[in-house]
Amino acid sequence: MKIALVSPLYEAVPPKLYGGTERVVSNLADELVALGHDVTLFASGDSVTKAKLEAIWPRALRLDDTIRDPIAPHVAMVEIVARRAREFDLIHLHCDHIAYPLMSRCNVPVVSTLHGRLDMAELVPIYQLYPNIPLVSISDAQRIFLPDANFVGTVLHGLPRDLLTAGNGDGDYVAFLGRISPEKCPDAAIRIAAAAGMKIKMAAKVDKADRDYFATQIAPLLEQPHVEFIGEINEHEKSDFLGKAAALIFAIDWPEPFGLTMIESIACGTPVIARRRGSVPEVIDDGVTGYIIDDEAQAAAALKRLHRLDRHRIRQVFEERFTARRMALDYLEIYRQLTARAQPRLRVT
Repeated sequence: MKIALVSPLYEAVPPKLYGGTERVVSNLADELVALGHDVTLFASGDSVTKAKLEAIWPRALRLDDTIRDPIAPHVAMVEIVARRAREFDLIHLHCDHIAYPLMSRCNVPVVSTLHGRLDMAELVPIYQLYPNIPLVSISDAQRIFLPDANFVGTVLHGLPRDLLTAGNGDGDYVAFLGRISPEKCPDAAIRIAAAAGMKIKMAAKVDKADRDYFATQIAPLLEQPHVEFIGEINEHEKSDFLGKAAALIFAIDWPEPFGLTMIESIACGTPVIARRRGSVPEVIDDGVTGYIIDDEAQAAAALKRLHRLDRHRIRQVFEERFTARRMALDYLEIYRQLTARAQPRLRVT
């Protein structure tokens, strides 16, 4: 099958440091190629992939200080993909609704995976206007806010089987991994660790939009003796960071669409203490790969029960449920269904 994958341009594929969507696109592209498919990836020029790379912009927009309008390169990318649509059996979008005006008029099957939060009223009319775009959710919980949208499947994220290795949790700390922002609740993670009498190491990105929040709300907390702030780490550092952690604290306070950090931790055999929000009950097997909690007191208590969890079993669950191969096979089933029922549509010229 000839497949076009259309990635956001904000990060390289895969990202150099933090980045969820582009990392998923990278894993999917490489696995589809490994399965024998002809894959073209539309992404930034600093991407590294087993697919055929079509570089839309020389480097990731986040790393390009010359960029003042990040939407412009995306508009150009969508136009390029639309003009080349006849080259593919299917176009798989990962850049959300910016592509729909053109992609809804292509004469080849198109599917769009929604990677972000959907609890925004302004999204409702978009999906009412484009009911012919088949959608894939990354958790069933993500769909709640668009109950009438054209979802054709849910595909949970996956990681390459051998990307991360299991550790024994001998680092004498709990981990926070991801992004410093109010909805990720890094302050709660710090309080939970303190309540349990444990150290916490924080490997996290600070976006421009969250710099004030970091400076005023989080930076003062980093002065506490049980807290160590590391900053962003790359993919190759995660096995050591997560594998040595006693647990990952995932004390979110928003409708998390998936939470890639959770399966990164599971891949390292490290249990996850996660608040019951969004996708968490679909990703975490309570009492097996971690504990699902409803408040900080429960989280601190859960850290006292880590000895009941088997780190080898946690890694086994990763291999059963969250590999990139399983993700690619799930998408291929959706691709086959869509191409089998495709109807001719107006060609974009």
